[in-house]
Amino acid sequence: MQFLWKYVDEFVGKGIGISILAELFTYAMMNFVPLAIPLSILLASIMTFGSLTEFMELSALKTSGISYLRIIKPLFYLVLFISIFSLLFANYVIPTANLKFYSLLFDVRNQRPDIMIKPGIFYNGIDNYVIKVSKIDHNKRMMYNIIIYDHTNLKGNTTVLIADSGKLYLSKNKDFLLLNLYKGIKYEELISDNWKKNYNFQKIEFNEYFQKIPISGFSFKRTDESLFKDHYRMQSLKQLKKNIDSLEKNLNDYYKNFLNNIILNDFFSHLNEINEKNFNIKDSTLFKKYYLALNNFKDRKKIIRILDEMRNSQVYTEITIDEVYSKKSWIIRHYIEFYQKITMSISCILFFFIGAPLGIMIKRGGLGLPIVVSVFLFVFYYIISITGEKFVKEFIWPPFFGMFFSSFIILFFAILLNYIALFDKELNIIEYYYKIYNKFHKLLKNGSFSFT
Repeated sequence: MQFLWKYVDEFVGKGIGISILAELFTYAMMNFVPLAIPLSILLASIMTFGSLTEFMELSALKTSGISYLRIIKPLFYLVLFISIFSLLFANYVIPTANLKFYSLLFDVRNQRPDIMIKPGIFYNGIDNYVIKVSKIDHNKRMMYNIIIYDHTNLKGNTTVLIADSGKLYLSKNKDFLLLNLYKGIKYEELISDNWKKNYNFQKIEFNEYFQKIPISGFSFKRTDESLFKDHYRMQSLKQLKKNIDSLEKNLNDYYKNFLNNIILNDFFSHLNEINEKNFNIKDSTLFKKYYLALNNFKDRKKIIRILDEMRNSQVYTEITIDEVYSKKSWIIRHYIEFYQKITMSISCILFFFIGAPLGIMIKRGGLGLPIVVSVFLFVFYYIISITGEKFVKEFIWPPFFGMFFSSFIILFFAILLNYIALFDKELNIIEYYYKIYNKFHKLLKNGSFSFT
């Protein structure tokens, strides 16, 4: 559904076949697999342990001497296997799916709409032609009272076709538009290249007229996928790491070139002639510094030249700042894609350690309450992930911390819930936090305490 809402405008009226749409759907769904796996693990773990608790099976296991850690151990190995599968899927399958998806989407976007002529409206969807019809009989595939303006010579309305009726259809390969017109007149003004000559005019009456109009863009053509392979969405972890190193090296070289160009500027060499004892640098703005620097020069031409150099340096610096921001943003997007593949696989394990104790505490199986809880928790996790990603894009947080911030939050709750489940604590969060507060208060007061 998200795919449809986002790209539905790209498909309307373009005559895209079912096979192309099915291919796009398949490639688009690949991107949701790493998101679906953690949510499904969370839901499955809540349902499983909720059912075990609801039917007293978990109590029977514990009574027989099997601990909580031993109960979840085989399931942990299963989730670990799924987590590794998620990482491999994100590393190898998704880049290939993205490459095919975006290359195919590019072709769909460049596909011209089907020819859709409406009665009483001038249609200019065909290059250098304008067509108007008064009536269309879809059963007979006939059009009536047809007017066609031919602008192929790029000199205005020099050729006009008027017909009582006719048919218009595309060739099989959609490279030509075929016209069959009946009972009409063709008016043509023969314009010479020499503007001094008189223009000739001819009028041709016909009972049947056939014309083949070459068109382009209506046939669906596939673009070479290699043109898109350098985008970060189409790369594996190894390729992303290599590109990040190359981009950071390129950015450092750009810094060095900028500094060298600025230092070699004549204006900065003139600053050596400034007597800085005449003013306090710390209390002055950069403009005042330059102004006082210029007062030390008595040569008017020299001052003008230095002012020009200052302006050029300012423009060069502003351009460099924009370019550096663009380069850093591109590097950040590579980091986000790199860490996102890892965090999604780690979230599988974290959500298992969230869902297992929650199922024990909820004591409900089935699809009711577990779905509500799991969706709520996953939305909470997703919002935190998006927030961390946004802070990374805005250069507020470093990439590693921003992308793993949601994992740190989930890890905290996982440890807390598993501690409660391990020691058979009741799910009274307010009372439990109040006890923790008292423990820490005793620690600060007496210097020792124990979690009992």
